[in-house]
Amino acid sequence: MEIAEDIDARGLLCPLPVLRARKRLMALAPGACLRILTDDPMALIDMPHFCAQAGYELLSATDLDTAKPGHAFVIRKPRA
Repeated sequence: MEIAEDIDARGLLCPLPVLRARKRLMALAPGACLRILTDDPMALIDMPHFCAQAGYELLSATDLDTAKPGHAFVIRKPRA
């Protein structure tokens, strides 16, 4: 899986991480993947819900292995 775009949304609170993801995903080619980093606790609920509602595929949601807590989400835009 190749990541086409990265967004660092750490420090942003709901709904900004989802809005940033939506804006970038709209500009990506079909089948492309986006990785977004966030430290907003609500993102654990918001990102999966956004993907399900908008038709995007949530490939992974993992904890960050850094000194700063947070999560990394990898989302794929549908091919067509």
